[in-house]
Amino acid sequence: MKDRNDDIIYVGKAKNLRNRVRSYFNNSDKAPKVASMVKHIDHFEYIIVDSEVESLVLESNLIKANTPKYNVLLRDDKQYPYLKLTNEPYPRLIKTRELKDDGGKYWGPFPNAGAVNVALEWWENIYRLRKRGRYIDRIYKPCLNYFIDRCDAPCAGLISEEDYMKKLIEPLDFLRGKNQNTLTRLEELMMKYSENMEYEKAAKVKFAIDQISQLREEQKITEPLGDSRDYVAYAKADDIFLVEVFFQRDGKMIGKDNFVLNNLGDSEAEMLEEFIKQYYLNISNPPSELILEIEPANMELLDEALKNRGKLITKIFVPKRGEKRNIIMLVKKNAMEEMAKHKSRLLRKTKTNEKALTSLATLIGTGEYPSRIESFDISHIQGTDAVGAMVVFRDGNPNRNAYRRFKIKSVKNARDDLASMEEVLTRRYKRLIDKSAGFNEAPDLILMDGGSTQIAVAKKVLNELKLDIPVMGMVKDDTHTTRALIYEKIEYELRDDRELFTFITSLQNEVHRFAISYHKSLRGKSMIKSQLDGIKGIGPKRKKILMEKYGSIEKIKNADIEELAKLPGMNENAARSVKEELAEYK
Repeated sequence: MKDRNDDIIYVGKAKNLRNRVRSYFNNSDKAPKVASMVKHIDHFEYIIVDSEVESLVLESNLIKANTPKYNVLLRDDKQYPYLKLTNEPYPRLIKTRELKDDGGKYWGPFPNAGAVNVALEWWENIYRLRKRGRYIDRIYKPCLNYFIDRCDAPCAGLISEEDYMKKLIEPLDFLRGKNQNTLTRLEELMMKYSENMEYEKAAKVKFAIDQISQLREEQKITEPLGDSRDYVAYAKADDIFLVEVFFQRDGKMIGKDNFVLNNLGDSEAEMLEEFIKQYYLNISNPPSELILEIEPANMELLDEALKNRGKLITKIFVPKRGEKRNIIMLVKKNAMEEMAKHKSRLLRKTKTNEKALTSLATLIGTGEYPSRIESFDISHIQGTDAVGAMVVFRDGNPNRNAYRRFKIKSVKNARDDLASMEEVLTRRYKRLIDKSAGFNEAPDLILMDGGSTQIAVAKKVLNELKLDIPVMGMVKDDTHTTRALIYEKIEYELRDDRELFTFITSLQNEVHRFAISYHKSLRGKSMIKSQLDGIKGIGPKRKKILMEKYGSIEKIKNADIEELAKLPGMNENAARSVKEELAEYK
């Protein structure tokens, strides 16, 4: 279903499309959610598939990709990491979220991904474990890790495999349950820093101890095709549907988590179906058994869709008695407890947002608090790859579907933040006037991440476009924290309004985070260059052919000129250019 702006507002599936669509427009009483949706439907599109299972998977993918307003949406889809010892000479210890039957050894999954990162960083640094995935059957020039004393360069043959394996003894002992050595080493290091009055370093080690301690419980090796169960129960209150999951691997309960679904309005069975579709159909390896509190809607269809999802054949069970039912009741008890906590947090946040928005409404004199607030930021590093970002807060909460990113096009000096901001604002609000999809809703307030100069730029753009939207700026202190708001040349100190200070700080942090994340992604892409770039006679097509055939620069370098010349699109001159250029490659 789409609205008049061609935005997807609902995704559904049906055996009989005619009957399904007619049901939305008949005169019978409808649920409030459906009635609201029907008012906004302008047209619809449909896709024909071969089976019900296909339709289920496609529906799940479309909902995840488009987050339609009137679908039940899972906000917290997480996939927990494993620690893996790779099956190769000089094996690496790495974090992965995918189980593969590749001969590697797996421990986990670990609900605390941060603890996994801390443990890996500690072991890699103290034992100089191999990080890079180079082919170990060749001799390479040592990489930077060797020269900064973070690796013994097994890829360069500078350490024997026997000596290298000794370095793995402590990490593997820890994962097998003999974890005191790691913690003792950390405690000794913390005390050493403390005695030398290096308290910041001591605090960092203390944090590492706290994190790694969460992994210290004895772990069994998790077989890719081993025994695994997830127990799923729920709690429902008002407009909240909370799903609690306990994770059991190889007979051992290794963790739990909860997930909140929005857009409540369907039955418990339908809500549980939505959770399974959006979570378990989007992780690489569902468990061998999914134990549920109640039977979900379309259970047989879900069962069929999950069967071949990962390495395991997943089966759904709804136990009525016995040990599994007892565990489900324990999960249910946890769900009710988490629901109480969630409602308490939600209530506190709602009250904070209401007070903050009321303060903003008083400042701008509208009488009604600003429902939609837009804020902008510019990001660049040393004058390169300047980008702009727009974040949107709806009723005090981030509305990430409405966030937008802008690559600066017309400003030559990337350091000129004001010119870049003018370009971003002009592009955004011209699209408002043109009613472009995704840009056609006007904000109630524009909040600039700066003071008078940024406000002046915004007002200039709005005046030129003949738009009347309130503009407010953030006045920073020496630590770049917003200390006041400025509106119509009058400053409003935030120290007297704790709720507004909290709200503005969260908005400021969010717009900075979003701008920097976009800049990093662009910078990362610009830095990924191949040794094939710039070789005479090698364009994008030939480069693609070479990489698809050989997979790495090293293999291309080792190929004969005659072999390269025989590839589709290649000739002897191009092959010779490649060989000559790559001869310098180490």
